[in-house]
Amino acid sequence: MKTLKFKTNINCGGCVSKVTPFLNKQEGVESWEVDTSNPDKILTIESDGATEEDVKSVLQKVGFKAEPID
Repeated sequence: MKTLKFKTNINCGGCVSKVTPFLNKQEGVESWEVDTSNPDKILTIESDGATEEDVKSVLQKVGFKAEPID
């Protein structure tokens, strides 16, 4: 299991509910959460095979940005 972190523009509950079905269906994503109280809107993903590119691609399809952070 690998933890991926991204700076995103997912900034409210409505945004979270918009990405939920896509992240839940994404192969290799075990669990995820967005810290909307953080100014950088940090998305943390527990990955079991999903790559940073997979996550960025899925979020772009729904209209959101994700920048990997360490």
